[in-house]
Amino acid sequence: MTSPLTSAPVPESPGVRKVPFVDSTPLLGDADALRARAADDGFLFFKHFLPVAELFALRKDMLAVVERHGWRQPGQDALGGRINLDALNEVPEEKMRTDIGVSIAAYDDVQKLESFHRLPHHPKLLALYRTLFGSEVLVHPRHIGRMITGHKAVFPTPPHQDFPLIQGTAATWTCWFPLGDCPRSCGGLTILKGSHRAGYIPIQPSKGAGGIAVSLCPWETEWAEGDYEAGDIITFPSHTVHKALRCQHKDLIRLSLDVRYQSVNDVVEEKSLKPHCDLTWEQIYAGWSSDALKYYWQRQPLTLTPWNDTYLQPSRRIC
Repeated sequence: MTSPLTSAPVPESPGVRKVPFVDSTPLLGDADALRARAADDGFLFFKHFLPVAELFALRKDMLAVVERHGWRQPGQDALGGRINLDALNEVPEEKMRTDIGVSIAAYDDVQKLESFHRLPHHPKLLALYRTLFGSEVLVHPRHIGRMITGHKAVFPTPPHQDFPLIQGTAATWTCWFPLGDCPRSCGGLTILKGSHRAGYIPIQPSKGAGGIAVSLCPWETEWAEGDYEAGDIITFPSHTVHKALRCQHKDLIRLSLDVRYQSVNDVVEEKSLKPHCDLTWEQIYAGWSSDALKYYWQRQPLTLTPWNDTYLQPSRRIC
C-alpha cells in the first residue's frame, strides 16, 4: 500500500517523557529474556511480525464495508483509507459505535467477516503466546476492530487498563496492531512504561473507547511510543496503562485490531467468549466458508469466573 503519510508532531501534556519502542524480535528464541523484558517494561513490541499480505487482505475487506456504507472517497485503490467525513457525520450519535469509529450497522458487518476472526489465530501469534505463557493458548473470540474516524462523537481512547473491562485473569494479554502504516500522527497506541507494576488502578468515567480512565500519579510520565509500520505489533498484560494518540488526519480512517490471549489454564470471564457486538455467533457465522473456527473455545478446558462490578465503580486513587 502506498501511503503519503509521514510522522508529524503530536500534542502532548506537560511533563510527559517519551521513549521509543524497543524491538523485541531478537528475543523471540529466548523465553526467559522475553518474560524478563515484559516484567520490566509491561509490554513487548515487535517489528514486521505479521505478514503484510494477510493484514492487507483484512484491510481490504474492512474498507469494502466502509465503501458499502457510503463513506469512502472515490478514486482510491482497494487499500486506500480516505473517507468522506461529511457523509459519516450524517450518522447520528445514537446509531454510532463511538468506541469503534463507525456506525453500529457497519461494525456488525465487520464482525461478520471470516477474515476478521481468522487473522488473530495466525501461527506466529499463537507461537509467541505459547512461549510467554508456557502453555496452550486461549484466543479470546471477542475481537475488537477499531475503525477510528473524525466523526464528531468519536474521542481518542483515554489512559486505561484493560483488566476492569475484561476481568478474568490479569495475565490476559492484549495484542494491538494496525492494518497498515500508522505513524504517530494517525493516532497509534502508546504505553505507560512499567505501569503494570501498580496492579489494578481505580477508574473514573471518561469519553473514548471503554468509557473509563485511570488517574495518573505525578511520577507516571514515561510513555513509550513510535511510528508503526504494517506488520508491527505491540502486546501487554491487562494491568498495563495505555492510550491512543489523537489522530491528526480528519479525512483518514485508522484500522486496527485489539485481540486478547491468555493461558488456557487460567480463568476467563464469560463475556470474553461473546461477540463484541449485539449479534449472535450464529449470525456472525452465517456466511462463513469454513467451520474450523466456529465455537473453537468450546473444545478447550476452560474455567469461568464471574463478572465483578466493583472494578468499574469510580473511586479515588491515592498517589
